[in-house]
Amino acid sequence: MKTSRCHALGSLIALTLLAGPASAADTIRVGLPTKTYWPTTIAETAVRQKLFEKEGIKAELTIYRSGAETFEGMAAGAADIILDPPSLVSAGRKKGVMSRIVANASMGNFGWQLMVPAKSTIEVKDLNGKKVAITAAGSGSDLLALWTIQEKKIDFTRVPVGGGGLVPNLLAGNVEAAVVYSPLSFQISKSGEAKTILDYSTAVPPNLTAGWIVLDKLAETKPELVQKALNALYGALAFMRANRDATVKLIAELYEMPAEIAGMEYDNTIMKLETDGNMGAPNVSAAVQLSLDLAKLGGLKDIVPVEDVISTRFKPVPTKP
Repeated sequence: MKTSRCHALGSLIALTLLAGPASAADTIRVGLPTKTYWPTTIAETAVRQKLFEKEGIKAELTIYRSGAETFEGMAAGAADIILDPPSLVSAGRKKGVMSRIVANASMGNFGWQLMVPAKSTIEVKDLNGKKVAITAAGSGSDLLALWTIQEKKIDFTRVPVGGGGLVPNLLAGNVEAAVVYSPLSFQISKSGEAKTILDYSTAVPPNLTAGWIVLDKLAETKPELVQKALNALYGALAFMRANRDATVKLIAELYEMPAEIAGMEYDNTIMKLETDGNMGAPNVSAAVQLSLDLAKLGGLKDIVPVEDVISTRFKPVPTKP
């Protein structure tokens, strides 16, 4: 597993047109938004259970610092399939990055919390004029921060610190609050270092919060590669759901956290993910539209129609271990 850094999206649009969609016919490059996050668990499980190999392909995993940086990696031709929210696909198409969501991954902000240090007396309404940490502009954490500003009718400064910087900056007092994803949110809550002032899993209406995304060019030129990659990823999720002990152990190992916290991540996040992945299911288009509407309410522009954001061409057929 390797980490990558990418330049700003605007400077990479030209590269999208020049770069080939995949490094080799039998290799899929998987871009992951940050290390301590459930897409990494899924991809790592697929590798360890040799599910990509069973599909006849190889996989290279790249971990980025945020969802926005992951999208930039795909735009630059450094990743073939990534996990991100619909809003990035929408904004990207306006800038010439032609991609679509090919599989539904999550219908909720499971484990996402707006958190403050344990001794803080700040409530959500008190964040007006304060600093709140996010991973990066345009990322899932940024969308939730923007939604909070709109929904709670307050204003605060969103400070991008990368996935690995959320907790350190929060606990060091560099920001007053942070939008934290699981299992980090569970970990610092359980340790008593921080507390939740807003639970996004219940506060935000259910919508398609994340999906697996590929460039249109890859879907057109190498559909078999996309299908095989999705099969392996959803096969990994099926394995995880059927093997709690093994998955909890892996989460604890990957993220260097107690088994108790890994178990919370399993029960509150892994078991709530979408197992079908079918973008053609009856409720998916409406869920994508709601996701885009929420992003628009949060202040994001460049919203395109749902039909330009999704593809119903693929349906995962989970690979069996």
